[in-house]
Amino acid sequence: MQFNDDAQLDTSQVQDARGGGGFGGLGGRGGLAAGGGGLGLVGLIVVVLFNVLGGGGGDGSTGSLPGGLSSLGQGSNPSSVDNSDLASECKTGADANQRSDCAIVADIDSIQAFWTSELPELGKRYTKSPTVFFTGQVSTGCGAADSGVGPFYCPADKKVYIDLQFFDELKTQFGATGGPFVNAYVLAHEYGHHVQDLLGISGKIDRGTGANSDSVRLELQADCLAGVWANHATTVPAANGRPFIENLTQSDINAALDTAGRIGDDWIQSHLGSGGVDQSKFTHGSSAQRQKWFGTGYKGGDPAGCDTFAASSLG
Repeated sequence: MQFNDDAQLDTSQVQDARGGGGFGGLGGRGGLAAGGGGLGLVGLIVVVLFNVLGGGGGDGSTGSLPGGLSSLGQGSNPSSVDNSDLASECKTGADANQRSDCAIVADIDSIQAFWTSELPELGKRYTKSPTVFFTGQVSTGCGAADSGVGPFYCPADKKVYIDLQFFDELKTQFGATGGPFVNAYVLAHEYGHHVQDLLGISGKIDRGTGANSDSVRLELQADCLAGVWANHATTVPAANGRPFIENLTQSDINAALDTAGRIGDDWIQSHLGSGGVDQSKFTHGSSAQRQKWFGTGYKGGDPAGCDTFAASSLG
């Protein structure tokens, strides 16, 4: 994936709290209150391992983790946000081609520009959601969280949260190919949750677990919506009219599919759990399903094709 050198970046869509320390005193891994929608990567490992080993409340959320972490930091915000470095260093697509954090800014700008244009076609106005960059730990409207939960969307404050070191963990812990478009896929999935929130979908589901559960259908739909954005990625314009992304190759798509194949419930349970697969604990869908629904969105390019709740078979 190559960014257009002349594309104008907007760093105001990011809140850079990497130096702020987040929520003081939070220890351990995990700790996100129930309600935050995530890609299901590192955070899902914690939930799956806990459930597979016999614990957990069975609702598939990190709110069921031991230690009472879900009660921490309710309604809080990152303690310190400083966008000065991003604002000075991330001005154009050329910067995005040189700096990984600028590339993330460009991804966010592109994804939100697309949904700003597309969501009115579905009868809703798109409201932009900032992405919070944090290091280690952070306070959110959904409770206190640390890097262990992975990237997530919090519907309570309508923000996306990510520790950028996660992208390295995706390669080292999961063996994923990685790369700029994989990072964009991760973000596009989280913004898929924001779209679901704006459409009123996420507030109506049953948060249970299982292969055909609403939780799985919600996550697969977010994968599909990420694919829809990817279909249009090279045509989404910046404020100066130049597309954010100059080209997207089949290798980029293959890298995203490779990642989707490594974050399915079955892959995580079999590789990072007891070695068996328990579909009753599924919260995000199998590897094959996640690949299928990202591909459905990418090939069709139409959110109407992402109605996983109406699908008789999730694939």
